[in-house]
Amino acid sequence: MRAPLLLRKFLFLLFIATALSVFGQTTISGTITDNDSGEPLIGVNILVKGTVLGTITDYTGKYILEVSSDPPFSLVISSVGYERQEIPVTSKSISGLDVQMKESTLLGQEVVVSASRVEESILKSPVSIEKMDILAVQGTPSDNYYKAIANLKGVDVATSSINFQIINARGFGSTGNTRFVQLIDGMDTQAPALNFPIGSLNGPSELDIESLELLPGASSALYGPNAFNGILLINSKSPFEYQGLSAFAKMGVNHVGKDADHSASPLYEGSIRYAKAFNNKIAFKVNVSYSRAMEDWHGTSTIDRNESFTPEGFDFNPGADRLHFMGDEASLNMNILRFSRTTDPANPGWQTLASSSVGVFEPGLSAWDYAQAGFLPSHLLNSPGYAEKDIVDYGAENLKLNAGLYYRLNDRMELSYLYNGGFGTSVYTGAQRYSLSNFGVEQHRFQLRGDNFFVRAYTTREESGDSYIAEFLGKRINDERFGGDVSNYLTNYPIHYLRSLYDQGYTSSDDPNSVTTAEMITAHQYAEAQMNTLFPFDESGSQFTNAKKKVLKGVVPFGPLFDDASNMYHSEVQYDFKNEIDFMELQAGASFRMFELNSKGTIFPDTTGAITIKEYGAYVQAAKNLTDNFKLSGSVRFDKNENFDGQVNPRISGVYTFNKTHNLRVSFQTGFRNPTTQGQFISLDIITRRLLGGLPQFIDHYGLTKRSSTGVPLAYTGGSVNAFKNYVFDGNSPYDPNAYNLLDPITSFDPVEPEKVKSLEVGYKSLINNRLLIDAVFYYNIYTKFITQVQVSVASELEQADADLINSTYTGGEPALAAGDPSYSSILNPTSDNTYQIYTNLDDLATTQGMAIGLEYNFSGGYNLGGNYSWNKLIGGFTENNLSEFNTPEHKFNVKFGNRKLTDMMGFSIAYRYQSEFEWQSSFAIGQVPAYGALDAQVSLKLEGLKSILKVGGSNILNNYYIQSLGGPDIGAIYYISLTFDEFLN
Repeated sequence: MRAPLLLRKFLFLLFIATALSVFGQTTISGTITDNDSGEPLIGVNILVKGTVLGTITDYTGKYILEVSSDPPFSLVISSVGYERQEIPVTSKSISGLDVQMKESTLLGQEVVVSASRVEESILKSPVSIEKMDILAVQGTPSDNYYKAIANLKGVDVATSSINFQIINARGFGSTGNTRFVQLIDGMDTQAPALNFPIGSLNGPSELDIESLELLPGASSALYGPNAFNGILLINSKSPFEYQGLSAFAKMGVNHVGKDADHSASPLYEGSIRYAKAFNNKIAFKVNVSYSRAMEDWHGTSTIDRNESFTPEGFDFNPGADRLHFMGDEASLNMNILRFSRTTDPANPGWQTLASSSVGVFEPGLSAWDYAQAGFLPSHLLNSPGYAEKDIVDYGAENLKLNAGLYYRLNDRMELSYLYNGGFGTSVYTGAQRYSLSNFGVEQHRFQLRGDNFFVRAYTTREESGDSYIAEFLGKRINDERFGGDVSNYLTNYPIHYLRSLYDQGYTSSDDPNSVTTAEMITAHQYAEAQMNTLFPFDESGSQFTNAKKKVLKGVVPFGPLFDDASNMYHSEVQYDFKNEIDFMELQAGASFRMFELNSKGTIFPDTTGAITIKEYGAYVQAAKNLTDNFKLSGSVRFDKNENFDGQVNPRISGVYTFNKTHNLRVSFQTGFRNPTTQGQFISLDIITRRLLGGLPQFIDHYGLTKRSSTGVPLAYTGGSVNAFKNYVFDGNSPYDPNAYNLLDPITSFDPVEPEKVKSLEVGYKSLINNRLLIDAVFYYNIYTKFITQVQVSVASELEQADADLINSTYTGGEPALAAGDPSYSSILNPTSDNTYQIYTNLDDLATTQGMAIGLEYNFSGGYNLGGNYSWNKLIGGFTENNLSEFNTPEHKFNVKFGNRKLTDMMGFSIAYRYQSEFEWQSSFAIGQVPAYGALDAQVSLKLEGLKSILKVGGSNILNNYYIQSLGGPDIGAIYYISLTFDEFLN
């Protein structure tokens, strides 16, 4: 549905509602003041309980509220930092209803919605939940509110860029977390083509945040697919309740004092928000926010993904594939060239090149003959790489636009339109490093909300802009550098290597095993020098710049650029039967979602048109107080994706309250996640292999269970292919039965299915003497059909002439080969034409367990001290052939201390977080993420005359650089100063 048509329908409904509305019948007015100072309070919320109707106090603390409903009803008076009050109204006209409000610490008094999709006390939530309110957002010492989520209990963070963080809970995290859902004002913020939340790149600015609620653990019984490890709900401010002008400006600096390549660089951020309500009927808000880091965090890791292939005795690896160097992914085992002889005149093979003038050594002999004599060692050779800082766009920026129009049809219904847009440049780590340049994500939402229901529809639309694959760009630069194709480097280098051995005195009749390590090192150094002479290239000058500019064109698979404009459409409804049923709580809801994948063949096989995926679901939830102390609640949800079987997810929980303040909870929850859009449909060439979705059509199209015309399997598991290559490169024939018998054939392959989890959680939460808040939880998770990726290699079939050539060349007693037999040598060099990484499921169960405990204490004088500790453990379910991708430190803790009113004008807060070392596993890299600790701090000063707050602080103020994921950038300190203006500042 096109946006102009939606807008016309919205305006028509607005006109009808205006024509049918009636003027207020009950009028209430008064003044609200601070109980201690007697000063008027500005911007206090006055809401009619059980309705959508309300207003706020003006600059003098006064308010006027007109209600069309007849009394009796209750007013709910609330303001951040003050005790909530309920005042009954029994008369149609009340003037002088003055209210005095007392300051409150709010410890344990928060009301949450996300745990049960209805309002309830956080102390009696049936599942574990964390919350940040406005004060926590404003008082965070982190350089922005989204990064402050890392200080919550049990939360993991993976940073890909200074403006791109991904959060997770309870293990199996990643830099693109498809097991975690993030909602902003009810809208799923996942990018349609990626299926994971895009952090804070889209959505409200700090000025428009009302609260954040985080539920760690499975939540599919209420929220549907992918609410698997947890869900984050971000709620923005209503223009009815938060009016006026507010503005925010921040200046900071990063890259302070690390080394010469990281000179201090400025950061800027600015936001402005304006909201206005008219007669408590119509309201609007507009937000604009822009941030820029002149220099993003750098990826500087030189970890070699091919370190295990370093030749014995070498202090360097000619086959190095360094983590943050781009272009060195193209590889070749030099020993493979002894098999590159063919009878095809159009593809004469390496022997022709090796027999050219440059390859002539002894009279009548060439590099080809030396290779056949065994002088090419089993050394991996990779193409040259370029530092990430020269490949990726490090000018991180983010423009966010948010606007909303709200109309109250009557006291109980509100119609609204909301727009969120996020645009900018960032860096993302996936299977490769991606430069998200000039991308855009937009959301449009229409919603009708009542006191007991909502109907919501929205769309998410993404544009890839100038985004590109960093490794692909590096490869294309090498193509340009080496005469049009990087294979010119990989095939010429071994010739010069052999030439060096000849120059060092070796003849073809010598024993190749007599070549010493020092002589091999000399040969590698000579070959590299010769390649630099043949293909001169200034990596730091205009030659590199011009080559980069020239090849930064064209979309995958011909160039590094994406061309994606995928969309998602979602609609849902929820109804609360509280007005019809009073002996229990009962809610029900339903949803429909459709993905529209449109990458023009750059990510998905959608060259002939968009691919659509449809999902629908429905749920019901009931709760009842069985006794004064025990509440039982349960829910069940059914979801169906058109490509998979339907899923039923139940949840049951009980909360027992004793001694009034102690709450013990037990819950059994289930969750599931559908394979992502990429897990279903991706078809992406990443040079050394092709990433494939796990649907049946990919298995058939790429021959993953294919047999040769002679009936022999052609597809083999990735692990067995590695063993096969190691044996062959040790000097053996690939057609030796001892070699090909190492291959584990694939004769059947199960398409990918939804992943499931069952979770048992036991928790305790209590507020003791209104000062000490205790929150503890233990969980045990069992995963079935765990979604993973496996590597498959598919051999080609031999032509008769090639079979004859091999039969005449290899005389080791191998059986005679015939046309149609597997060409085992064809899988020695992995390419996107013979090697596939495809989504599938594990057969075994995976199990995890963990616990977390949080303590928070309010001292007299407004001081607050809190801390939490989390323990997460992968018990089992994975073999050495599977990536677990648990990616969670076993131990984490956070400590915070502060006083937001150290004096009437000054406040401060500090936070320290620590996590232990852990192993990171992903398709990008495997290795250790070192332990780290980081200290954040801020001091705030209230400038009452300017209605502003000045804040000076820093994240990681000790400037101890750390990483949060393998492949992620080095993160140092950010020091900042900010000024926030709010005309309703109390």
